[in-house]
Amino acid sequence: MSDPREGCLDPTHPHVWAVSDLHVGHEANQRVVDSLRAQHPGDWLLVAGDVSESPSRTQEVLAGLRRRFDRVIWAPGNHELWTHPHDEDQSRGVARYESLVRRCRAIDVLTPEDEYATWRGPAHDLVVAPVHLLYDYSFRDPAVDLDTALRAAWDAGHVFTDELLLHPDPYPTRQAWCRARVELTEKRLAEVGPGVRLVVVGHYPLIEEPARRMFSPHLPMWCGTRLTSDWHQRFPIHTIVHGHLHMPRSSVYDGVAVEEVSLGYPREWRARGRPFVARSIVCGAVGDPAEVASPGS
Repeated sequence: MSDPREGCLDPTHPHVWAVSDLHVGHEANQRVVDSLRAQHPGDWLLVAGDVSESPSRTQEVLAGLRRRFDRVIWAPGNHELWTHPHDEDQSRGVARYESLVRRCRAIDVLTPEDEYATWRGPAHDLVVAPVHLLYDYSFRDPAVDLDTALRAAWDAGHVFTDELLLHPDPYPTRQAWCRARVELTEKRLAEVGPGVRLVVVGHYPLIEEPARRMFSPHLPMWCGTRLTSDWHQRFPIHTIVHGHLHMPRSSVYDGVAVEEVSLGYPREWRARGRPFVARSIVCGAVGDPAEVASPGS
């Protein structure tokens, strides 16, 4: 199977870099983020969520990255949508997301609510589509009903904090909010013209298989929706960029490049020997991704 990323570009040309799950509440991660800089004046950076739980801190970090990259494009993760009891911003659900969008627009960072941007590359153009999709618990055994699956996850102690802090207001459930976001995003993707090469960047994987690599069989329920499982075949997607799983990896599904670009928690990247910082989605090759140089840790 051919790799859609083969044919590495001249390093003197700009690149589109991608990263997610920065979790800058950890001091070691903040140091890594501080080291993240463009390699070319025209470099773009895609940030696939989980910058921080604090809206003001998320804005601060993205503003710093925007000063160092020609363009920054952000999609929300689950952590940005958490509402802690002692948070300076007690907005919930859609209102919280809309507040984050306003903060991003104030610092010239693009969001899923903005017009898709086109990166003009030396070999081909890419239309970057940031998406906000959530999950609906469908990444589970279809023979097991949701209540049973959730009870088993609680019994095992393998439950995302979303169950306590991610509120779907004004939707009745996260599933309903997820369905609404999927329908909205499908309409936008369907409007993309022919011959376009799409980069879809969101926090969650569009297909289920990457989530099945997690250490617990309970965790995939919080990792996406089967409503997007055929998007890489229905739409002209060149590359899917996601995070959330904390397992940075390059793969190819049905000829479409899939990049999991999480930094993750310090204990995770230290176990790998060094922090994954950012991957070029234009030049990277499977198993040998081009990465921004990272500092010692």
